[in-house]
Amino acid sequence: MKKICLLGASGSVGSSSLKIIRKFSEFFELHSFSVHSGIDTAKSIIEEFSPRFLVVSSDSVDRTILGSKLGKTEILYGSSFLETIVSEPDVDVVLTAIVGSAGLLPTVAAIRAGKKIAIANKETLVTSGPYIKKLLKTSKSSLIPVDSEHNALFQLLEGRSPDFIHSITLTASGGPFRELALDKFSSITLEDALQHPTWKMGPKITIDSAGMINKGLEVIEAHYLFDLDYDKIEVVVHPESIVHGLIETKDGASILYASYPDMIFPVAHALFYPSETPKRLIESKAFSWKNLRFWAPESERYPGLKLAYQAGKNGGTAPAIFNAANEEAVQWFIEKQISFTMIPKLIERALETIPVNFPEDLESYIEADKKARQIVRKFIKGVL
Repeated sequence: MKKICLLGASGSVGSSSLKIIRKFSEFFELHSFSVHSGIDTAKSIIEEFSPRFLVVSSDSVDRTILGSKLGKTEILYGSSFLETIVSEPDVDVVLTAIVGSAGLLPTVAAIRAGKKIAIANKETLVTSGPYIKKLLKTSKSSLIPVDSEHNALFQLLEGRSPDFIHSITLTASGGPFRELALDKFSSITLEDALQHPTWKMGPKITIDSAGMINKGLEVIEAHYLFDLDYDKIEVVVHPESIVHGLIETKDGASILYASYPDMIFPVAHALFYPSETPKRLIESKAFSWKNLRFWAPESERYPGLKLAYQAGKNGGTAPAIFNAANEEAVQWFIEKQISFTMIPKLIERALETIPVNFPEDLESYIEADKKARQIVRKFIKGVL
């Protein structure tokens, strides 16, 4: 029986994780979990699983609603307690499904505690990749990717010689604007951007996917996960979202991983790893997939993807600047203060304005994150 600490239980990955814990209750127990402000969701999870801890990370939640204890579950308030629950001695696996750079510090704490980490928080590696890689070398911790694309590639690459690999490819749905005329982009609304054609996700990641900035973050994450140069990491638009990743071998052949687009597959693999998932999750036959289409993403349609490659190749704190500028810009777009097309422009301004450093310490990466957010706010307010 493995005890699971689930960070970000109210999101789409969190929901899929609970499905797996529920389906395989003889293998997994929910030890602890977190939500940001989803009190109703938290209540239902406590009623079903009776975990030891709940952390509510938002500072603005009314603490009188849940109190300090509900049944057997102790309730902790504030994001600092995320680091507490991941470090609990009883925890076997930490599944980090928090969106954004808020997942960095608890993931670092889990690494220091030597936990197996099923990582769906791509921003940890994006913002502080060199530091995280160095930290892992001195820890018993291991990272198993949960993002569908990285999990697919993890399975495809495992046990293969690096000399066998010519390149890896991440697939992308292309979002709701993959065929929209470019002259219509200036009129894209928030409601338009939230209509993802394949996945049901939170607003931030859905907007990231609409401009394929999310895929840019995944490119940077893949660089650190698989130790591959950016020239060997490719992206294709694949509207059906059946193929999640593929590797091209040095002889020119391709090996791909395909499944019905459901996060239960990568979640189950990550939780059971290194064992295999013991039974079928859903019934899905290849003939039901119909036509599978692939094409190269247009740089004019997805300028944020090009910027991600640029930030990744620049290295150091550049990816942290990229991510923070994007998070800040997306929030302003959600609040309907800027246009959709302003998001990559603000990222580019931040990358041009803030010097890139190559620090050894975590604090310097966090400082680069703060500077990028400040710069974006100044740009938006017309100070610069």
